[in-house]
Amino acid sequence: MTIQMSTALRNALLDQIETTAGTAVKVQIRSGAQPANCAAADSGTLLAEFTLDSDWASAASAGVKTFTGLPKTATAGATGTAAHYRFKDNAGTTTHMQGTVTATGGGGDMTIDNTSIASGQSVQITSWTITAPGA
Repeated sequence: MTIQMSTALRNALLDQIETTAGTAVKVQIRSGAQPANCAAADSGTLLAEFTLDSDWASAASAGVKTFTGLPKTATAGATGTAAHYRFKDNAGTTTHMQGTVTATGGGGDMTIDNTSIASGQSVQITSWTITAPGA
């Protein structure tokens, strides 16, 4: 049997992400396989880094957390193929979340406009939501 949670609990869990990570967090787009877990060292090449707005997500609703201010654009600092993201505190030192990156329509945890990135190119996060388990 799978665990089920009320919508109120699922929303509270999701809203805690913003409370824990803080304001003006960093999102790094990286090449290669993502690390085994958030405590592991960064892997791949850092292709682009975004600093999100102070209030970067709306309150969770129906067990879904939606990131605001999208699309969000940054300039690539390196060339490579985007494969994963790391979501860090505003100092960029603690990873709180990571996941896959695909081009828009590709089904990744986060979607960007183009996964083939060249240094100096604009990179855009086009969509990003998190759905809590237990529905």
